[in-house]
Amino acid sequence: MGVGRWLASRLASWPVYRQITGRDPLGRGRAAQSPRSAGLTARIADADRVAKSVCPFCAVGCAQRVYVSEDRVLQIEGDPDSPISRGRLCPKGSASTQLVTGPQRARKVLYRAPYGGQWRELDLDTAMDMVADRVLEARAKGWQDVDERGRRVRRTLGLASLGGATLDNEENYLIKKLFTALGALQIENQARI
Repeated sequence: MGVGRWLASRLASWPVYRQITGRDPLGRGRAAQSPRSAGLTARIADADRVAKSVCPFCAVGCAQRVYVSEDRVLQIEGDPDSPISRGRLCPKGSASTQLVTGPQRARKVLYRAPYGGQWRELDLDTAMDMVADRVLEARAKGWQDVDERGRRVRRTLGLASLGGATLDNEENYLIKKLFTALGALQIENQARI
């Protein structure tokens, strides 16, 4: 290969040369494109389907499009059809893909006994049974059939609920119904505080 051919091949790879000699004098298209960027594809190109969801971080309720391939989340973006967010997400909402795909996500139930120093793994059924047993025990210990004046109250002061603002209205409604059915009086939501 001669020096002239070598120089021509090197010049052809430079964006400025492609910009001056090609059809893209402003360098906004292929002239400015590197071989690496020419080979890139969109993160959502391999998606099998798009599921609609709501961002879990706050009570605003920004709509999301969740791009899925073979039951694996590829990308989460704002939904432009949403009248609330019009396709925009805050930085936390934009990073919500990491909630599902991040390596730091807890995938097992961990339990540390009271005054214990070590965590141990539990299966989900055992953990749910432990929670149910403790809820029923706290309810029974704090149960009052009548108050100090003898009035029938049928309530428990052994349970309380503080719902998070990351829950939507339906979830908070169901939590309110659950704790009311258990007889709890202290039922609040972070969004109201």
